[in-house]
Parts: sequence; structure tokens; C-alpha cells
Amino acid sequence: METVKVTASKEYTVHIGTGFLNSIGEKIKGIKRLCRVVLISDDTVFSLYGEKVKKSLTDSGYSVVEFVFPHGEEAKSFENFEKILEFCAENSITRTDLFVALGGGVTGDLTGFVASTYLRGVDFVQIPTTVLSMVDSSVGGKTAINLKAGKNLCGAFYQPIAVFADCDVLNTLPRETFNEGCAEIIKYGMICDKDFLAFLQDNSIKENIEYVIKRCVEIKRDIVNRDEFEKGERKLLNFGHTIGHAIEKCSNLTISHGNAVAIGMVIATKGAYEVGMSEEDYSDVLLPILEKNNLPTTCDFSAEDLYKASLSDKKRSFDTMSVIVPEELGLCKIMKLPVEDLQNFIEKGMN
Repeated sequence: METVKVTASKEYTVHIGTGFLNSIGEKIKGIKRLCRVVLISDDTVFSLYGEKVKKSLTDSGYSVVEFVFPHGEEAKSFENFEKILEFCAENSITRTDLFVALGGGVTGDLTGFVASTYLRGVDFVQIPTTVLSMVDSSVGGKTAINLKAGKNLCGAFYQPIAVFADCDVLNTLPRETFNEGCAEIIKYGMICDKDFLAFLQDNSIKENIEYVIKRCVEIKRDIVNRDEFEKGERKLLNFGHTIGHAIEKCSNLTISHGNAVAIGMVIATKGAYEVGMSEEDYSDVLLPILEKNNLPTTCDFSAEDLYKASLSDKKRSFDTMSVIVPEELGLCKIMKLPVEDLQNFIEKGMN
């Protein structure tokens, strides 16, 4: 098993390996005394792994109640947030108890936000079950739910007490879902690791999954340790996300996060070159890696549609927008773009 230690406002370890779901109760017991556990999962993941995790927890001495919700991005809603809070109150969950998020990014984001607000803060553990959640959303402490105006507009920075990424669960992922997670992996190479990007050019992500997950977590760990609350450097992790979130919104969430980010990275890379923010067009390198991993690179929405959908993005500050663009291969920078120039930026990137 590989481990990566995060030393943000709360220190914790990310465990990466295979075959440890059956012993997850004992592993959690090493960091959290016996208590009541609220196991939160969606219906798809719980049907695959919920009983196994619950049994491991109860066999280790924990008392477990579970909250299972319908799968999908729509689950990151005020309705589910409120339902889980009421469920916890009805079950007399206390501040010394524990939340366990078993699932992908939706489950982790929702559970983390509940944990940050219920009784003003309860410990929680992440057990990510998708590539995307293992390399990105389970680490770093961003928790959120969606508003009608856009994704992740209501949330908090709240770190877990541990993350357990069992790569065996990835064997049950649909191929498309696995591929979607590869967009975030490619993002890490583009923003700050040229050697890792070269590795992704020449090697299969699936065949090197443990190494790939560890490297992504290390990159994110280093950035989060330096800028936990996204005052500066951490914004680099949003490469492709502003336009990606706009694509998700325009599609009414029918285009998944990973696919939208893949397209968003292409538009940001091409747009940066066309408007003079980048000296070279690095999409010549980015496109083949995305295509190799069966990720989309274009969408049917207009630049105007994406511009309007981007205006509620968290990275906007009054009359400017922070955009992440390549400075050179494997190195991105944060640029301030006047909001009125954003539509042209997107349009150039789409052409």
C-alpha cells in the first residue's frame, strides 16, 4: 500500500492500494475510536460495496446507520443535504461520531459538506470509488452542493481525517466512467509536471493506475499544503473547469464532469494561444492524450452560451475572471481576464 500524507489545517493520510475494503473497519479504528458511523453512499455504489464496508465496520465494533440516495450529479442538492441532516438528528448522531463517504465525487462532496455543518463539524472519512474522486475530489477538503445557478456554489473547506483509495473497486467502473477520470489525471500533467505528462503520452493509465493515482495525489497535496483555501496557487487545479462547469450547466448535466473538463482544457489551451496568453499552441500535445483516453475535445454549444453560463463561476471577481492557461508544456499560470473578453476567449478556443 502507498501512502501520501497531507499536512493542511488537519493532517491526514491518503492510503492507495488494493484489497482492503474487507478490513476498512480496522483501518479506520486505527485513527478513530469506536463510535456511531453514518455510512453515506448512492444506490449504485452501495449495491456493490455497501454491505461489505458496513460489515467490516460492525465487525470492528462500530455501530452503523446508512443513508443511501439515488445516484447522479443531481444528488448534490439542498434537498439531499437537508435529508441527511435530519436523518442524523433523528438518529442522535453526536459531534464525536463519524461520517463515511463511500462513492465518487458527488458522494464525497455531499458527505463532506454535511460533516462540515452538522453540529458545526463532525469527522469524516473518504472512501472514493471512481478514478476522478481518487485523484481529485476526495483530497484537499473542498466540499459542496450545487445551486440552480451553477455547480459547487454552496460549500466549505473541510478536510477528512483519512482517505482510503482501494483500486480494486475501479474494476467495476463502466469504461466511460473510468475514462472520465482520466481528464483530471491529464490536468495534473498539464498544470505542473512535464515528466508526468510525458509518461501519460507513452503509457496506459489503467495499467499503471496505482502509480498514477499516487502521483496525482502528491501534486494536489503539495498545492493544497501551500494554499489550502485557494487564495492563489490552488486555482491552478481549476484548469479547464470554468468552461467545463459551463458545459455541464448548458447540457443540464447530461455531459459528465470529466468529459466537460476535457473539452474545457482544450478550449482554454487553444484560446490562450489565440489571444496571446500562451506563446505556443499546446493543444497539439493535449489533444492526442485526451483522444488516446477516449475523451471528447469539442461540444455543440455556442461561445455565447458558455460565456453566459460561466458568469456565476466562483473564480469570477466583479469584472474579472481567473483563467488557467499553459505558460509552457507542463506548466500553467493564473491570468486575470476582463469578463467582457471571456466570450472572445472561449470563441477563439472553440475555433
